[in-house]
Amino acid sequence: MSIDTAPRTPRGPVRRAERALAPDLARGAMLLIIALANAAGVVFAGEPGLDATPEGAERGLNLLLFELVHARGYPVFAVMFGYGLVQLARRQDASGATPKQVRSVLLRRNLWLVVFGFAHATLLYYGDFLGAYGIVGIVMTLVLLRRGDRFHRIALVLWALSAVEILVIGAVVTSGLLGGSGGSVPLPSGHVDSLAAPGYLASMLARLGEWPVHTLTVLPFIIITWLGMWAARRRVLEEPARHRSLLTWTAVLGLGVAIAGGLPAALVNAGWLNADESTASLMLVLHGGSGMFAGPGYVAVFGLIAMRVTRPGPVVGALSALGRRSLSGYLFQSVAWLVLLAPFTLALGHRFGSPTATGLIIAVAVWLATVLIAHLLDKRGQAGPAEIVLRRLTYGART
Repeated sequence: MSIDTAPRTPRGPVRRAERALAPDLARGAMLLIIALANAAGVVFAGEPGLDATPEGAERGLNLLLFELVHARGYPVFAVMFGYGLVQLARRQDASGATPKQVRSVLLRRNLWLVVFGFAHATLLYYGDFLGAYGIVGIVMTLVLLRRGDRFHRIALVLWALSAVEILVIGAVVTSGLLGGSGGSVPLPSGHVDSLAAPGYLASMLARLGEWPVHTLTVLPFIIITWLGMWAARRRVLEEPARHRSLLTWTAVLGLGVAIAGGLPAALVNAGWLNADESTASLMLVLHGGSGMFAGPGYVAVFGLIAMRVTRPGPVVGALSALGRRSLSGYLFQSVAWLVLLAPFTLALGHRFGSPTATGLIIAVAVWLATVLIAHLLDKRGQAGPAEIVLRRLTYGART
């Protein structure tokens, strides 16, 4: 009797029946947070997107944006990116692929993500994360993927240190508020040239310079993706009932830190708290640093929700369908911002009264459109167009 020891061909993309509900549900729902944040940024041509002088109801909207949206959406996708990397590798391992073949698939996929990111940033939107995901994915594949459990506990240590850092910054901010000079300045917001450009060519040229800088500034989110990798190794989202306690504490502490850390900046931007220039700048640092805790917090919430869903209804099904097509949904949003909000196209953000409210309404409408389109594609058994392209580039024409 002969035994075939030849390595098998790596498997193609994961099938729907093999997918856990929580990751797809989280991606689909959290694309709304991404839409709200990016639409506000385009409307106000800044990072973060904010109205420096809000009035009336805009104060409340600004408060909610800072507490729940700005710097609180992308960490979710960073967690899920690390989680998905382990899932993909595990599936390839199960198919009999050699470690070299698995590494080759992951590297090819992440290299193409960098290419996608460059094209996305050049043609549509400067605040691209795809290129950064690709770079981080390459590093994780080469450095972290095959490490043992003891090594991956370093990620937990880094998060503990980050929590201590947030507490220290929070104490300094509190001290500044109590003993400050009594000055009152708006939160600092970086102007984004490409979002204020008078024409498409000018915006594209500006993005060519903005994208590399933006990508470099967000690469430290590897700490967030590493936590996702750690969670995937324990199948936290595939087996949420077994990790109920972990998910509950993560949801409470993660979102608690994010909300508490974002509150000072939110109150200042809403016009309900005064701060001097140095304290306001530090508030923005606290806001961004605490925002990364929203990533695991939001993911844990969706893990707990998925645990209670025995049979997905139409809402959960549609959100999950978008989650399975999150790359297409993300790129669709950028096309929408270019057409609907750019100053050289329809510029709808400044045509109907409150720019903040108008931007949020457009963001919700665009997100709902992607949910509907994903649902229709799902009924037909079709993947998203961007997913189809990425899969063919990663796995070859056989997919």
